[in-house]
Amino acid sequence: MRKPILICALIFSLKVCAQTKSVDLSAFKKNGSEVTVNQKVITLTWPAGNNLTGKMLIDLEKDRPMLKSVQLGNNKAFKEIGADLDPAFVLTIGKRSLSPSSGGWDVFFDRVPKKPFQSYEVKIDKQYARVSTKGQRTIITIDGANADRFEGTVEITLYNGSPLFNFAAVVATDIDSTAILYDAGLVNKKAIWKKMAWANVQDELQQATPQAADSSRNLEVKYRTIIGENATGSLALFPAPHQYFYPLDEAFNLKFTWYGNNFHNLIPGFGMGIRQDPYGDNRYVPWFNAPPKTQQRLNFFCLLDLGNAASALAEVKKFTHEDAYKPVSGYKTMATHFHNEFISDVVLAGKPIPEKPEFVDVLKKHGLDIVKLAEFHGPGHPKGPDNDRLKELTALFEQTKRLSDNKFLLLPGEEANNFYGGHWLAFFPKPVYWVMSRKGNEQFVMNDPKLGKVYHIGDKAEMLKLLELEKGLAWTAHARTKASTGYPDAYKDEAFFKSETFLGAAWKAIPADLSIPTLSQRVLKLMDDMANWGLKKHVISEADIFTITHQNEMYAHLNVNYLEMDKLPNYEQGWQSVLDAIRKGKFFVSTGEVLIPAFNVNGKKSGETLSLNKDGNVKVNMNLDWTFPLNHVDIVSGDGKEIYRERIDLSNTRAFGKRQFIWPINLSGRKWIRVEAWDIAANGAYTQMVWLEN
Repeated sequence: MRKPILICALIFSLKVCAQTKSVDLSAFKKNGSEVTVNQKVITLTWPAGNNLTGKMLIDLEKDRPMLKSVQLGNNKAFKEIGADLDPAFVLTIGKRSLSPSSGGWDVFFDRVPKKPFQSYEVKIDKQYARVSTKGQRTIITIDGANADRFEGTVEITLYNGSPLFNFAAVVATDIDSTAILYDAGLVNKKAIWKKMAWANVQDELQQATPQAADSSRNLEVKYRTIIGENATGSLALFPAPHQYFYPLDEAFNLKFTWYGNNFHNLIPGFGMGIRQDPYGDNRYVPWFNAPPKTQQRLNFFCLLDLGNAASALAEVKKFTHEDAYKPVSGYKTMATHFHNEFISDVVLAGKPIPEKPEFVDVLKKHGLDIVKLAEFHGPGHPKGPDNDRLKELTALFEQTKRLSDNKFLLLPGEEANNFYGGHWLAFFPKPVYWVMSRKGNEQFVMNDPKLGKVYHIGDKAEMLKLLELEKGLAWTAHARTKASTGYPDAYKDEAFFKSETFLGAAWKAIPADLSIPTLSQRVLKLMDDMANWGLKKHVISEADIFTITHQNEMYAHLNVNYLEMDKLPNYEQGWQSVLDAIRKGKFFVSTGEVLIPAFNVNGKKSGETLSLNKDGNVKVNMNLDWTFPLNHVDIVSGDGKEIYRERIDLSNTRAFGKRQFIWPINLSGRKWIRVEAWDIAANGAYTQMVWLEN
């Protein structure tokens, strides 16, 4: 009898191995989450915060839904919020224009949808999975994702401390000059949600009772979120709040969510999710870069809630402070570069002038204390004739004064394309009348009996003189892309650029690339280059947006400068303190989710100079305040030739935290240092330079 028993034991052992060999647990380390494998079902639990536990069952059987069940509760009683769901991804592939004259991979002036493109369902052939941990995260990687020329994996990431998880198709191609978009979501294979819910653009909760046969519909929503609700709880689905939106000149709400059957005529079954419009604002539509062999993360977030859709949406809104910039003690928020053209399109067009214009209300509701406009970028008369130009400036000054108060400062400003090369922003600490041309018989400055000084500028030397006389600032708009392709590099040796009147450049997330864990590094690289050129320059953020309405998806396209200021200046007395804070580098830039309330290197703040000890050892001190779990911090420094990056992994952080960090680093031979902080959704913040003396 002993031999049959041994044979049975061997058969049983082989059967277990056959059942579990498709799941690799070798990189799983206990971090608070737990994993078990039964045949082809992976069961994971993770601490979800507020004494709750999340539970997910992943089925690797080929013909079964991947997400067998997703639950929330405690170890004694779980409630199933959703079941029999499959992740769905649609990858749209187009052609990138890579002319060096237009910026190469940094190009914005590309009309991708004007060229042939095609959409593909990302097929997922579940065969092999790995479960690993990194800090407070648990990652399930499933091989077998492919769409046309792209191949890769599906990743599901669970975040300890929150009922939050992320689905991603991580795919790459060998083909050059590729631009992409993606749509994504969850598709029900059996029972659909009892209710679908979303907030409309008036911030009112909407609900619908879905039917399995409902044709897919695209929705114009606020907070970028679609919610499936059941009797046991709700699942909210939403994208990364900034990363998901490729750069445009407009922030139109292009119906970024969907629900229903047969989405895109590619995804069978009833689903809900996020989507992108391939035609954008019908102007320049550059999509996302997908350079060869880069791992593009086509991803979305899900948040579980035991309550109804309203409860789930309230939790989602916390990640972006309800789409507003959180006040930070000792700082004022400032956004720049808005082409709303209120003066030309309303005031000077003879239309009724509203007492409270919509665009001002929109900016206030986003938590902005100071807004610098960039008017007359097209419809104006920057070069005159004087009658038109001075009339425009007078209207601009009158309206910005009228619309400012002790809690909100609306400031005049312009984007110029004269004298210096490319496009640049001009900013003065008070109303200044100037015309961007000077005829032979006109004086550089004249006194108008009503307006006072009026300047006529004929060249870059006179522009520099004006900025010096009026204590103004200039900086390169959308450096190294758009109409500033090649700038400021082309004029880095010019006197005007080296002067203290030229701040540096402005940052916006152009281009977009889903393979990097941050937003665009284009201008941050320029920031480092300028410092290595030996110039003490700074990088401010810019929105570069035209239309501003409540209907728009403004927050996705915004960024902000936190200026170190205790109070707002009075408009009538001028705003020199605003320019002083910017000029001295007393600010940090943020997308809103990651904040830097305090930063210094051996006690020296950004914009200041630190004398290094002989050994070069310093301590970087940084306070961070965040919503999504943090991803990493980069400490960036340079020696005048090379740029050095030290990445500090912050995967041990959980959602919604505040903490002081102290990092020792050796800076021997270095001439400057700055810091960036980024979270799991590619939201981030960065400091200005601390200058170093050896």
